[in-house]
Parts: sequence; structure tokens; C-alpha cells
Amino acid sequence: MRILIDVPTPDIKLLDEITKRREVSRAEFIRQAITVSLTPYRSKMNHTAFGAWAEMTENGLAYQQRIRDEW
Repeated sequence: MRILIDVPTPDIKLLDEITKRREVSRAEFIRQAITVSLTPYRSKMNHTAFGAWAEMTENGLAYQQRIRDEW
């Protein structure tokens, strides 16, 4: 997906220096930077639900049955 952003001139100059040294395109460098920046959020989001049932005192099947019985 394409996006359009405004980047300050000093940052573009630095970006050009870095990408030239690394021999990658601006687009590739920005994709990598976004991936690295979002990694902690992905981990946090993935672990939010993981183990959510750990504090429940009844098992999942009993919970389902109890909720269905209320219908």
C-alpha cells in the first residue's frame, strides 16, 4: 500500500546518506524502519490475549455451557 508523508529536508538528507551507504532504496529503508518501530507493539498486542483465561476459576467448556444455558 502506498502512503504519502511529509518529511523535513534535513531528515531526507540524512536518509539519503544512510541509504547510499547501505545500498538500499529509500522505500526499502523506510519499510525496514517501520517494521522495526512496530515490532514492540506487535508483541504487546499478541500477548494481550495470550493467557487471558489464566485467572478464570472454571474451565472453558464449563464457561461455554453456563453462558449457553442462560439463553
